[in-house]
Amino acid sequence: MRILGLDPGLQHTGWGVLESAGSRLRHLADGVVSTEADLPLSTRLTQLHRALATLLEAWRPDEAAVEHTYVNKNPAAALKLGQARGVVMLAPALFGIEVAEYQAMEVKRAVVGNGHAEKVQVAAMVRHLLPGARLLRADAADALAVAICHANHRSTRMGWAAARQRAAAR
Repeated sequence: MRILGLDPGLQHTGWGVLESAGSRLRHLADGVVSTEADLPLSTRLTQLHRALATLLEAWRPDEAAVEHTYVNKNPAAALKLGQARGVVMLAPALFGIEVAEYQAMEVKRAVVGNGHAEKVQVAAMVRHLLPGARLLRADAADALAVAICHANHRSTRMGWAAARQRAAAR
């Protein structure tokens, strides 16, 4: 199973691709899509969508996972972030890819074991779990953490489904 993790942002959207086979994870790629702050919002959103479409075409993930964003104290910034998040969720959906969403605390708990972990701890654990991850920016580490969280949740859901099937067969 190939999973694309995404950490939405208008200025920087982190992304990471991993393969999940049972409990084994393998890092494939990670990076950041950046937009230019002095461009109109519509141009920046278009840049973000085009870059994500290129990533989706290149990596062909089976599923995608996106981190929920927190409401910002600045309403204008929150609105722009929400629009970027909409693009981030729309891009995989247009490719027919299921998109899961996770709260930041849920991601931190899945990766570090503590929902209040600091970004440095998350990045360190991502490096430990996925040797070879570049993590040039914290956004890429966060995106890979979202993908790891999704892989863990997916594995658990599959285990429960198998247990239900075994119980029903008895």
